Amino acid sequence: MTTPDPEGLLAEQLLRLTRRVHRIQKRHLERRDLGVTPAQSRLLRTLAHYGSPPRMADLAARLEVVPRAVTTLVDALETSGKVRRAPDPTNRRVTRIELTDDGRATLAELRDARRAAAAEILAPLSAEQRDLLGGLLDTLIDGAISERC
Repeated sequence: MTTPDPEGLLAEQLLRLTRRVHRIQKRHLERRDLGVTPAQSRLLRTLAHYGSPPRMADLAARLEVVPRAVTTLVDALETSGKVRRAPDPTNRRVTRIELTDDGRATLAELRDARRAAAAEILAPLSAEQRDLLGGLLDTLIDGAISERC
């Protein structure tokens, strides 16, 4: 008989939870019929964190993807009116990406959908358990950030 592998079990639990989170978030997004993919949603959320419109290269670096992937996402979001390309006022060779009013409205809907999904996922936990989970997740996230540096 083999000995249980606690790290393997934990890894499997994390993967199952991640899949469940994605599935529930996708369902909440589909109910709202926002017309954005999860990748486009991530780009919109990332774009909203900038104080001024970023360059495509900045978005690619922040999203940790190749620039071509950002171009494809921006093309689709621009076609749907959620972002627009704008020339850089100081360097005409640079294009900046900015949210439109429709993009900001979509972002608000995305936030509402994510909150609803989180409420569904976290419903079985008490307030104390949620606080504990939040602290544990912060520890794991901080560890992942320090590994990249």
